[in-house]
Amino acid sequence: MKTVEDIARDIVRREGGWVRDPADPGGATNHGVTIGTLRRLGLDLDRDGRVTESDLRRLTPDQAAAIFVEHHFRRPRLDLLPDVLRASVFDMHVNAGSQAVRLLQRLLCDMGFPVAIDGLMGPRTADAARRAAAAAPDHIADAYGIARRNYYYALADARPALRRFARRRDGGKGGWIARAEAFIHPRFHLTDAQHRERTRQWH
Repeated sequence: MKTVEDIARDIVRREGGWVRDPADPGGATNHGVTIGTLRRLGLDLDRDGRVTESDLRRLTPDQAAAIFVEHHFRRPRLDLLPDVLRASVFDMHVNAGSQAVRLLQRLLCDMGFPVAIDGLMGPRTADAARRAAAAAPDHIADAYGIARRNYYYALADARPALRRFARRRDGGKGGWIARAEAFIHPRFHLTDAQHRERTRQWH
């Protein structure tokens, strides 16, 4: 089974390198780490007394993975989750912060394991996740991944500027959808035709 460090390195590979997309609300990123995160952590990598995009460009994949482990896994207490959910929730936490936990909490409520939907991984959410995983060990990861995919589609429905992350220019699945489906069994992947129908109303 993969360690959290292995999962973090996988996330870094999925995120890619330097990106500065005006449509991305997170701003400039490198290896998936945003400039906002670097400033919040005070990582002045070039030691000029300021945290700027110059520092972000210096960030290494190993440094990015370490940031993910500390700030998107350990501090949010995702280690309390059952193994079957850790990779997907961790990956989404890097991408969407506490929305990853809120999405899980909504799923747990839908499955009959009610918890507060507050985006915090406390003992009650952790216990509900363990009980849900025990009740549906072969399905809970897929259910979370599908809920995540639906979240991205809904976000793009509501915010046209973000549709480019859910649908490629050629109409195929964008990075968000592909990323969600990386944690879903292939039998639950949408076909290209289903994806195009789902996004048909977008302009």
